[in-house]
Amino acid sequence: MKLKLYITILSAFSLFAFSCKTASKLYEKGNYDEAVELAAKKLQKDPKDPKLLDIINNSYSYAVTDHESRIHSLSLSTNEMRYESMYNEYLSLQRMYDAIYKVPSVLEIVKPFDYSEYLVTYSKKASEVRYDRGIAFMQRYTKKSYQDAYREFQLALSFDAGNPDATIKLNEAYEYAVTNVVILPMQQQGGYVYSSYSVGGNNFDDQLVRDLQYNSGNQFVKFYSAWDARSQNVRIDQEVDLRIVTMDIGRQYDNRTTRKVSKDIVVKETAYKPDSVVKEYAKVNANIITTRRTMNSSVQLQVNVRNSDGRWVWNDNVNAVHNWSTDFATFNGYERALSDADKQIVNRRHEFAPTESEIMRVLLESVNNDALYRIRNHFNRY
Repeated sequence: MKLKLYITILSAFSLFAFSCKTASKLYEKGNYDEAVELAAKKLQKDPKDPKLLDIINNSYSYAVTDHESRIHSLSLSTNEMRYESMYNEYLSLQRMYDAIYKVPSVLEIVKPFDYSEYLVTYSKKASEVRYDRGIAFMQRYTKKSYQDAYREFQLALSFDAGNPDATIKLNEAYEYAVTNVVILPMQQQGGYVYSSYSVGGNNFDDQLVRDLQYNSGNQFVKFYSAWDARSQNVRIDQEVDLRIVTMDIGRQYDNRTTRKVSKDIVVKETAYKPDSVVKEYAKVNANIITTRRTMNSSVQLQVNVRNSDGRWVWNDNVNAVHNWSTDFATFNGYERALSDADKQIVNRRHEFAPTESEIMRVLLESVNNDALYRIRNHFNRY
């Protein structure tokens, strides 16, 4: 029992010594902020440790000097981002204050300064700068500038979440920054609609729209079905026209090969004595006719993108193939000429070719996945 108590005390002492040494090392390396926060955390357990009290007192003093020196230099700068940098300096100072505040006995010794009012002041100043930058970007009237404006308003709100003007402008900038894309129903040359074929249980067009909506890859691109765009009165910036250029559901083709096999078999046995049997052999032959049945199908989907003026801005071709094959065999001649491997081939169960509907499903799933990747990759550049 005493041994366990001794080990527990020794472990606690070792951990404490290591923590003190770590805070000391941070102080020696000039990492004053980290030294303050770590020492404050350890002093919560032992607020009277003289070494840690000395470390936190000195670290805090040096850290304040460093941060306030940088704040003074920034106040003399003409850089429009100076308020943001000053806010970050005050934030570091406030973190140290908060860490020390949790240890009342240490709070009385170090007497840290509460910089919360400075944080409020400079967060608003930083927010105002980002807001003004957003307004300037919006006045350039391009998709790119509206996207930049949106990001500036986001930053403005990160510094001042209660800024109503920034919230209004954020939504306005996004409306202009976003590209609304409508996925038109897939058609074949000549007008035949393939939407009735399903991909993963959904119509091809619906599945493609859902996949793009789930992960467009670009926050400034939104995808709609034609019906959704009309019902929601969405401004259409671009349309994706999906058109089956070729659709070939293959026919079955057979390729036959014939292989001759033979084997010597016993046709007669004569026993002259119990231990003397004479066997007579004869050669038997058979022809194995192997049929390889194949069926190859393919589809080509053309993807065209046009803008609101009807001008084509991008196109691509998506191809998919479906290859099916099976082997089976028959024979004529003597069955006893067949080896065990030959019998397995002959007795193999015939495999039926997939139906046209199944082939269509596989082909459309393949072009759906490929088209999804290419469309997403194209609009990622917006």
